Amino acid sequence: MQFNTSKRAIISWCIYDWANSAFPVIVTTFIFAAYFTRKIASNEIIGTHQWGNAIALAGLGITLLSPIFGAIADYSGKRKQWLGFFTFIVILSSALLWYAYPSINYINTTLATVILGTLGLEIGMVFYNSMLPSLAPPNYLGRISGWSWSLGYLGGLVALIIALFGFVKGEPHWLNTTTAEQIRICGPFIALWFAVFSIPLFLFVPNYGINNYKLKQSISYGLHDLMKTIKTLPQQKNIFLYLIAHMIYIDGLNTIFAFGGIYAAGTFGMSMSDIILFGIVMNIAAGVGAAIMAWMDDLIGSKPTILCSLIALIFLSINIVLVHTKFWFWILGTCLCLFVGPVQSASRTLMARLIEKDNATEMFGLYAFSGKVTTFMGPWILGMATLSFNSQRVGMATVILFFILGGTLLWFVREPKKDQTYTKSFSKISSALANTDETNLHLAQPQSNP
Repeated sequence: MQFNTSKRAIISWCIYDWANSAFPVIVTTFIFAAYFTRKIASNEIIGTHQWGNAIALAGLGITLLSPIFGAIADYSGKRKQWLGFFTFIVILSSALLWYAYPSINYINTTLATVILGTLGLEIGMVFYNSMLPSLAPPNYLGRISGWSWSLGYLGGLVALIIALFGFVKGEPHWLNTTTAEQIRICGPFIALWFAVFSIPLFLFVPNYGINNYKLKQSISYGLHDLMKTIKTLPQQKNIFLYLIAHMIYIDGLNTIFAFGGIYAAGTFGMSMSDIILFGIVMNIAAGVGAAIMAWMDDLIGSKPTILCSLIALIFLSINIVLVHTKFWFWILGTCLCLFVGPVQSASRTLMARLIEKDNATEMFGLYAFSGKVTTFMGPWILGMATLSFNSQRVGMATVILFFILGGTLLWFVREPKKDQTYTKSFSKISSALANTDETNLHLAQPQSNP
């Protein structure tokens, strides 16, 4: 079956990836991560350890809260309202980074702000991702998911360019560089960016929730269903195995995001401007990879796409921790990013293909749970390895093990045949949507791919 959803709704949904990309790129991966370890923390080694603990704590919060909010949202039927709430949290946290002054006195407040923003971003993605099965035709799942990831990387690229030439490198005369205002201004910039570009989703994407219970009932029913799903999940061996595999290899990927800028700064002596330029190149490569391999996702399947990408990540990561020149770090890091986007996009698509129930938000809450339940492990292991061996190289090498183990488990996951995907769940959603006022949405028999 196939959804003939309005193009405006699909484009608006994809633009949200453009909107939310500024926070992880500028805060988690590049500018603020390196700024914290160099200017706020007492030294780079301790700063790396502290940043790792903060990211791990945020991951723990996401692990506990994502399935709960997802289950509740399936009964409240208000996915956009929940997404709006967590979007506001990210916007507020980003604006507060203006107060991340370059002093050890601001370590705790800076880390607390980053933790809050990360929680808002990742829990919000539960509601955002859960819209995909209702929004995208089955034979376009890979492409729409991949295009949105690609647009997100493009958004991160544009945001980094503005940060580089508008603030960090440009150092406008109206900013006081002695208090790092050229860095701190990036926080309010992210807040404005997210607020403006998230508007299309809230205006043009329908609320796909089927139920419409009151909040108290939604909490009661949602938690009851969640506990039931968790208890029976091990019996659903295929999706259970996938969630474990996803949990492991995404942990490695998240660790690279969290420490990419820190590793570049500490091991290769890259300046803040160099790190941002490297981030721009990385986002171009990741966007290109996500867009191109989105076709591969629909053509040969999500699982083969993920496996091919993981093999490439393993090979490139090994070489990155071995090279000693900045030139080869640039080359290998750029090549690595070609396969980052496809892993993320195809993982979301595979989850959508495996879902056979209409409680999409609950299932994507568990998907977020699998992506975060061990998030503290990657940063914690990297931080401890870095501290124990006094070497960022040793710390970064730990992510390779996550790729190997996760890919091995994924090999045994059975991906549904494309022609049979969603037959059951779409029929349920179809009957529910038939009673809505969304006249631009209807179901049709599948057509051949263009």
